[in-house]
Amino acid sequence: METLLKKLFQANSLTGDDLLYLLNNVDAGTEQLLFDLAHKTRIKNFGKKVYLRGLLEFSNYCRQNCLYCGLRRDNRRVSRYRLSREEIWRLCQRSYELGFRTFVLQSGEDPFYTDDLLADIIAGLKERFPAAAVTLSLGEKSRHSYQRYFAAGADRYLLRHETAARPLYERLHPGMSLQNRQKCLQELKEIGYQVGAGFIVGLPEQGNEELVADLLYLKNLQPHMVGIGPLIVHPDTPLRDWPNGSGKKTLLCLALTRLLLPEVLLPATTALNVLSPNGLERGLQAGANVVMLNIAPAAIRVKYELYKGRVQDNVEGPALLEKIKTRIIRAGFSIDMGRGDHPGWTSNREKESSTD
Repeated sequence: METLLKKLFQANSLTGDDLLYLLNNVDAGTEQLLFDLAHKTRIKNFGKKVYLRGLLEFSNYCRQNCLYCGLRRDNRRVSRYRLSREEIWRLCQRSYELGFRTFVLQSGEDPFYTDDLLADIIAGLKERFPAAAVTLSLGEKSRHSYQRYFAAGADRYLLRHETAARPLYERLHPGMSLQNRQKCLQELKEIGYQVGAGFIVGLPEQGNEELVADLLYLKNLQPHMVGIGPLIVHPDTPLRDWPNGSGKKTLLCLALTRLLLPEVLLPATTALNVLSPNGLERGLQAGANVVMLNIAPAAIRVKYELYKGRVQDNVEGPALLEKIKTRIIRAGFSIDMGRGDHPGWTSNREKESSTD
């Protein structure tokens, strides 16, 4: 085990069989060595920096019906909302004044926001805050739509692949296909975005073989960002009786991802903190180097309920920022509120018209 981990640390690669052996046979000693090597890798590439992002969930309408998501189309108990263009700009203005230099605009797949409207929102943000990065997380779109957003000034796009196991993906995502999901990710890379993929730990019928498939898919895709979180069930979904995913296994996957993709931007996700009061700190110590803070008022945050327990208190604005900063510093890390681009990324804006 130790030999395999050191090989992974030195070469940033292992075979699928070796990764499966690690996941099947991890013990307390192996786990600590894995976390130590992941920590060394993130220190080598980023030092102790933790990048803070301002997350704004501007609509909880969604046309999709994913079996685990509280925002799924068929959940009639959701209190739906949409923010206007002006509300989005105003909330980003507040977060800019707090020091954020990345805005993450996230929503369900909401057809209300046309390409024209989204392009206008993005262009308005770039005009107001030229030094800031705009990250989008809007789900599956056409290549033309992705191109429009990039031309308007969007810098990054987050689209978790959720699981690289095709039968599992398609059971959990009615009417969707893994092939199209992966096609979207490839198109985003070709257009010139900094691209984020990622997966959920603890899905029904997901074993270590499926997790290895996720890790190998990420290694092949070479995304700039990876989001990994445990499944947290929502009572108003078909998976209401399924157990939550394992925080421990999520941390193992975070650490393995750090070793496989040393320069990746890797968030310590909110879901980790739901499972454990020190989930944020444990995620950072396992190799994560990004934290996203929700910049919306608490009254809006509670309505974006992907899973239960996501909003754990009513702290917001400067108080929330200071609370998270304190936790990060106490864990032995430092704060960076700059754009925090992927080290290997350079702007390719000349691509914006090449595929029109």
